[in-house]
Amino acid sequence: MTSRPAAGGGRWVEVDPARVGRWVEGFADRHGPPTTTAREYGLLLTAPDGSTAELYAPPGAPVGADVDAFVAAAGTPHRIGLLLARKGAVAVGVAQGPDLVVSKVDTRYVQGRTAAGGWSQHRFARRRDNQAKAALGDAADLAVRLLLPEAARLTALVCGGDRRAVDTVLADRRLAPLVPLRAERLLDVPEPRHAVLVAAVVAARAVRIRLRDPAPDLAG
Repeated sequence: MTSRPAAGGGRWVEVDPARVGRWVEGFADRHGPPTTTAREYGLLLTAPDGSTAELYAPPGAPVGADVDAFVAAAGTPHRIGLLLARKGAVAVGVAQGPDLVVSKVDTRYVQGRTAAGGWSQHRFARRRDNQAKAALGDAADLAVRLLLPEAARLTALVCGGDRRAVDTVLADRRLAPLVPLRAERLLDVPEPRHAVLVAAVVAARAVRIRLRDPAPDLAG
């Protein structure tokens, strides 16, 4: 389980689907039995002490109306696509539940920045941009080859890396069937490698929970 501060207050916790039921039990033990409210993202748990937990369903999982339904849906193996892209590298995969069943990583050289000024700097910048565009074009070809045949079977497409790079890849008209499947969250990943793709499967399947403590009592 990982934890980090959340923008706007509270903190994010990521929990493996198999542990969500026990996590909810622990939340109730710490804060009192919560009331449960269905939300478009999943469930809102509100404890008697004012603590709240927003449980976000993993990409591709339906939103359950109560805790038992939510836990069951989150733990059901879903088939998802993964697209991780940065300027010079891309990783594409298909996961069935926790298992990565299709994968391919491609790295293409993109020239680094240069300290030179004037005309040389502009020339290197153009060359770097052209190399980056070519790399993203290769990434689109890879996504067409691996993800497009799976489109009808995927419940979600989870992306990660650099948002601009991902957007550029998915702007390819051939990948239009995948766009409606794209999950809202963008995974924060380093330069795509096979190990990074494997870790992305774990992150994509996790139940994200936003915890908020009770508001301080300012009375008196």
